[in-house]
Amino acid sequence: MSTFLETARMALRPFTAGDVDRLVDLDADPEVMRYLNGGRPTPRETIRTENLPRLLRRFPATGTVGYWAAEANDTRAFLGWFEFRPVEEDSPAVVELGYRLRRAAWGQGYATEGARALIRKGFTELGVQRVTANTMAVNVASRRVMEKAGLRYVRTYFADWPEPIPGAEHGEVEYALTKADWELTERQ
Repeated sequence: MSTFLETARMALRPFTAGDVDRLVDLDADPEVMRYLNGGRPTPRETIRTENLPRLLRRFPATGTVGYWAAEANDTRAFLGWFEFRPVEEDSPAVVELGYRLRRAAWGQGYATEGARALIRKGFTELGVQRVTANTMAVNVASRRVMEKAGLRYVRTYFADWPEPIPGAEHGEVEYALTKADWELTERQ
């Protein structure tokens, strides 16, 4: 399997059809899904017919897929996935950063490590000019990862969700980082 990006502790690779069980296991953890849908597992059929095709999709703007499976370098254990997907189909200028990691990988710096590596690759190799990321305002851990990766708070907004989950009343937050700001911090 080809590696898209390797960090000190993990490799990011494209998903394959053989990843369905890993994705089912990831989305079966109520804590992993807490800020996404209130903790409900994603049905296997949904993962197979909807989620996996989305994870496999290539984007002409960057010449890559928008989602990568993350595996530990030492054990090849599945850690979860990262998103680095163009917001507009035909432009690499703005990409959305996201991550979903297994609970066993939480608190070990993997999310920050992967996010920083993707940001660097995006700004230096893929033509990215701005990285954006969103989460629920109450998702303190994810917000902290965004900040550690260099993104800054932009705004709080309120989406109209068909099935609000606990914490939705506090809204969603957007964080962002521009290439120019990233270059300034890299020079320091």
